[in-house]
Amino acid sequence: MKKVIIGAIIPLAVCVVLLVTSCGGAAPGKVVKIGVVGPMTFIQGEHHWYGAQLAAEEINAAGGVMVGNEAYQIKLVKVDSNEIISVTDAANAIERTITVDKVDFIVGGFRTEAVTPMQEIAMDYGRIFLCCGSSTKELCDKVGDDYDRYKYWFRVTPINSTYLGKVDFMLLGMVAEELKAECGIEVPKVAILAEKLEWAEDIVAAAQVLLPVMYGMEVVGTWRPSDTATEVTAELTAIEAAGAHIIFTTFSGPVGIPYARQWGEMQIPAASVGINVEAQKEGFWDATGGYGEYETTMNTYAPGVKITDQTIDFGERFVEDVGEFPTYCAGTYEALYVLKDAIEAAGTLDSDAVIVELEKTDYTGTAGRIVFDENHDVVWGPGYVTGLGVQWQDGEMECVWPPADGSWEGVVYEGAVTYELPPWVIEAWAP
Repeated sequence: MKKVIIGAIIPLAVCVVLLVTSCGGAAPGKVVKIGVVGPMTFIQGEHHWYGAQLAAEEINAAGGVMVGNEAYQIKLVKVDSNEIISVTDAANAIERTITVDKVDFIVGGFRTEAVTPMQEIAMDYGRIFLCCGSSTKELCDKVGDDYDRYKYWFRVTPINSTYLGKVDFMLLGMVAEELKAECGIEVPKVAILAEKLEWAEDIVAAAQVLLPVMYGMEVVGTWRPSDTATEVTAELTAIEAAGAHIIFTTFSGPVGIPYARQWGEMQIPAASVGINVEAQKEGFWDATGGYGEYETTMNTYAPGVKITDQTIDFGERFVEDVGEFPTYCAGTYEALYVLKDAIEAAGTLDSDAVIVELEKTDYTGTAGRIVFDENHDVVWGPGYVTGLGVQWQDGEMECVWPPADGSWEGVVYEGAVTYELPPWVIEAWAP
């Protein structure tokens, strides 16, 4: 009887070993623990998680992360920062994942007011933190100001607030040109509508100063609703009364949905353009009841738009797995691959050694070519990461910038289309 049992156990044990090997190639216990930090009850955090999960599954299936001669599996730890609601919750969450979960690395982070204390805590513990959500330039400037403390910090996505501003103004200029061509408006009147959050301050300040001086536009007023506002009728009514031709938006929070819905319902005779993170997601159309038609926002991806050879395939796999099109917060996908390459080049999980390799990063991913500058900020521009401008047309998210005619630095992404003014705006202002 004993021989029979032993005879059965041995093949079973062999099968288990083979199964473990075939599922990733890493021996039991050999893991790289990565904390994925974000507001998990909001789309921003959900896409942090989904992007990281997709990358981890791919990497593990391909054999894992080679640390020297040993294969490690990636183990993700989901960390709900609740940062849209509470800065304190965010700080507690990241400290807990470092001290209790014992994560080796961190990716994610969204709201600047929360990311700032999270950054400080990660630096206290010497944990590499790859930011995949907050654009505030000052977060990376700290690396140049105090390298020894902040060298663990890198931004993968989005481009920083200065570059966001540049693209933002180019989108605004594109809309102004259409108003001139179709309505004969030589000096557009612009209403600045931005959520009252830290990351938006630089964009608002720049718009107030530069639009009249450098762009020949008239600013008719600035409105600053809460990022979680569910009603912006008062602001839109005032903007219409001010005679605005353009509404220049800066939204990262859920206010982007009621804004776009009410703008469309009321048919405010001003083209909407700028940043509206809620309009970056596939569910935006249904969430606005179709009233988000013609909303225009900066984005990282657009369906069917080829930025690199990886872009379309990534978008399709994300939709297949998740049922939604990825927002820029899904850049955790890129972050894991960048981190994997750095760990493998370093041959160790030691932070200082991995930092040296991260600083050498030259990785072509789904959103463009990722290279870090001296402040560990992702480089922006032709040939690197550029970002996109997208517009909702006939219920579809379409890329309208860089322009399909190549008029910006000769950059053209396959799948781009031409921007369209809302017909009610043309009707209101055409001679």
